[in-house]
Amino acid sequence: MASSGKMSLDQAILRVIASHDVPDQATLLGLLAQENFNLTQGTLSRRLAKLSVQKREGHYQRVIPQDHPLPPYTLIESPPNLLVLQTGPGLGMALAIRVDRSSAPGVAGTLAGEDTLFVAVAKHSTLAEVRAQLERILGAPQ
Repeated sequence: MASSGKMSLDQAILRVIASHDVPDQATLLGLLAQENFNLTQGTLSRRLAKLSVQKREGHYQRVIPQDHPLPPYTLIESPPNLLVLQTGPGLGMALAIRVDRSSAPGVAGTLAGEDTLFVAVAKHSTLAEVRAQLERILGAPQ
């Protein structure tokens, strides 16, 4: 299996399923091959299971159960309207999914990276209000 720069296979899988409607494993294998990740269907199946990726509503997506333990994170306020959450490698998306699914008041949007989540605070909300919402959803920063 060749790698594409410094991006890991797991990162590539998550990015591809987030940016494409992937209806089947053959399509996913093809998209990964375009990025120089050549693997077997068996290897792909094992990676999808490890990443909690399942086929839902006709395409693959990451499915993180509500009772799944969340990774520890730190939270930095960046006035006037940005909160930055930092977590372990590969876990930024897990935090983002939980925040996005919560429809927390005051969250204008999120942007997840490998180990970081940016949370934009809506115009008429404060950093403190949204921080309190995030801590209710994710638990206290550690």
